[in-house]
Amino acid sequence: MITQKMKYALKALLILGDEARRDHPEALTIEAIAKRSGTPKRFLEQILLEIRNAGIVASIRGRSGGYSLIKRPEDISISELLRLIDGPIAPLPCLSRRAYQRCEDCTDEASCRLRRVFSEVFWSYLILIESLSLADMLGSEQVAAQVTGA
Repeated sequence: MITQKMKYALKALLILGDEARRDHPEALTIEAIAKRSGTPKRFLEQILLEIRNAGIVASIRGRSGGYSLIKRPEDISISELLRLIDGPIAPLPCLSRRAYQRCEDCTDEASCRLRRVFSEVFWSYLILIESLSLADMLGSEQVAAQVTGA
C-alpha cells in the first residue's frame, strides 16, 4: 500500500504535469498546487523539496515563482518516485534490489518458501510498476485515480 505522502506527491506531480501541457505553462505556488490537488499545504512543502532535490521539479523564487516540472512526464518513473518517497517497495527485505537485507529469521534463502511465493508475486508487480510513468497517469484519469485513490 502506498503512503499518504506518496499520494500527495503524485497528486502534486499530476497538477504540475497538467500545467506543463498548457500552451503557456507557469510555475505554480505551493498554495496553487495544494488547492488544485486537494493536498494540505503543510505536507506539500516537504514533499516538493524532496522531489526538487531528486531533479524532478524546479523551484523558482520571487513574485512569479513556484514549482514546475523539469523532467518530461515520460521520464518520471512511478517506481523511482515510490522508492524516493516511501523507501524500498519489496514485500520482504531479501527481495529488495536496492535495500537488500537478509531476513533475520531466515536460515536458507534458497529453500525459503515465503521468499519463493512472494518473489513470484513481487516480480509481476515490479514489471508493471516499473513500466508506469507520470505520462501514463496524465493520459488516463482511471490510472491516476487507482494509484492516488482519488
